[in-house]
Amino acid sequence: MWCRSLAALLMGLSASVVVAQPADAETSDAAEPTEAIQVMVLGLYHFANPGADMVNSQVDDMLAPRRQQEIEALVESLADWGPTKIALEDEASAPTFELEGYARSEELLKTSPNETVQIGYRLGRRLGHKAVYGYDERSGEGEPDYFPMEKVQAFAVENGQMPILEKLIGEVQAYSSEQDAERETQSVAESLYAHNDGAQLSARHDRLYYSLIRIGDGESQPGAELNAYWYMRNAKMFGKIDMIAEPGDRVLVIAGSGHAPWLRHFAQRMPGFELVETMPYLERAAR
Repeated sequence: MWCRSLAALLMGLSASVVVAQPADAETSDAAEPTEAIQVMVLGLYHFANPGADMVNSQVDDMLAPRRQQEIEALVESLADWGPTKIALEDEASAPTFELEGYARSEELLKTSPNETVQIGYRLGRRLGHKAVYGYDERSGEGEPDYFPMEKVQAFAVENGQMPILEKLIGEVQAYSSEQDAERETQSVAESLYAHNDGAQLSARHDRLYYSLIRIGDGESQPGAELNAYWYMRNAKMFGKIDMIAEPGDRVLVIAGSGHAPWLRHFAQRMPGFELVETMPYLERAAR
């Protein structure tokens, strides 16, 4: 009954919109279309891995001269796009969402291998930006666990579903090891290809997350809940990006590649936004 009532209401609203259209379009005072916000999502692995992921990559020293030169080439290529705002996967306070650490960027660029610093802060300085912005969303007091894998694992152990989980984790570990080996001979830009190819990102995301939906028995569905909370976290992250951006902005969003599929999804589907592909800029940096 509730669903039918909602559908009737939406149909009524649609009809009202149609009726309200002026008969003479030339005399209408309709507002001009709002200029779209362009979003480029740069998916990354952790340059300084904190060991907090389900499977953690092995990364060499990003402060070494060779890697610094490659990062400079990547930043130079991204600068050619001319982002007007840079949004980083870090927490910052509303309403400005400005990252305080950016004021120490000169010092941090010499001492911190973190990707937020090495790409985000470096690019901001190159473009003369007065601020860079944080959009991350993490669990706090009174908030849900956005990645309740322990609950999923406990249910799988108790209900004979561990083979599903073990197979998925094994696939992720094998892929991560393959990436670690290839990274030794790749430039930084080349090592990011797999983290920014839309088709690859979607395939890996769907294989892992949607396979977890099988963990459950109908009464308890921890795999489905994990998917819902993961969606919630990424939706909140993009909501903050929307607060940071203004019509006509070009926003470079730097994110762990696990978030990239959803952030790309919102940039493609949320009204007022357009997705700009990252791959051409990575390929130019690699050359």
